[in-house]
Amino acid sequence: MKKGMITLLLIIAGLFHTAARADVLVLVHGYLSGAQSWDASGITAVLGRNGWQRAGVYAAGPAGVQLIPMKRGSADHTFYTVDLPSEAPVLVQAFQLRQILQSVSQLHAGESIVVVGHSAGGVVARAALVRGQARNVKALITIATPHLGTYRAEQALDATDIPFPFSIVTDVLGGEAYDTAMRSRSLYVDLVRPRPGSLLFWLNNEPHPDIQYFSIVRGNDAVLSGDYVVPGYSQDMNNVPVLRGKSSRISIPREHGLDVLDGNVIVTLLDSLS
Repeated sequence: MKKGMITLLLIIAGLFHTAARADVLVLVHGYLSGAQSWDASGITAVLGRNGWQRAGVYAAGPAGVQLIPMKRGSADHTFYTVDLPSEAPVLVQAFQLRQILQSVSQLHAGESIVVVGHSAGGVVARAALVRGQARNVKALITIATPHLGTYRAEQALDATDIPFPFSIVTDVLGGEAYDTAMRSRSLYVDLVRPRPGSLLFWLNNEPHPDIQYFSIVRGNDAVLSGDYVVPGYSQDMNNVPVLRGKSSRISIPREHGLDVLDGNVIVTLLDSLS
């Protein structure tokens, strides 16, 4: 059956569905964020009220990926959050996410996995799946993700491209925000709008796994305006050449950050998965 647009009205109508049918959920944060972003937004609370319980946090560090387990209760379904080095290039984060997905696959052999990525975390998740070895994954949900890049990354590169000797002044007086931007330049390069030689140009033309795709786009069905970080067209995986017509689109009139409504949408999508 052809995948069509899922409107916000239909999402709201399904908010109170009970147990979802997917087995394991992996939540991937965005830039300058971490596992706590899913808690702060209220999303994990929504998951908990709908039969999902966190089994642990995967933390990526210099020594590799480590699972910090949490005691499980009687919830029907399991989810994990991850802590990736969000200032690192996409492929560095994707390599670590692949390790996490392999670990989850081993711990939950025979169970299906759904990956949810917010903002740059959606690009990281897609890159990890394209690189393979996550056989249990059945769906990818992305939220406000720059699949076709964002001019904000280009602005950040311009703002930090200061020639010597003027760079000496900014290095000394630039402050924490400038230091963060300098550390993130390799990531910004990965998130510029696709052009030959760029990461997104490569990724958007690579074969993708035959799974279900869902794009949560900021805006509404009439005006997919996006948000102050990522334009609406870039958030829709249907605009990725190799995924054209393969992603269901959900429009939510919210800002770029995670929102409790995202949790309700995720629960409804999980319930809809076959």
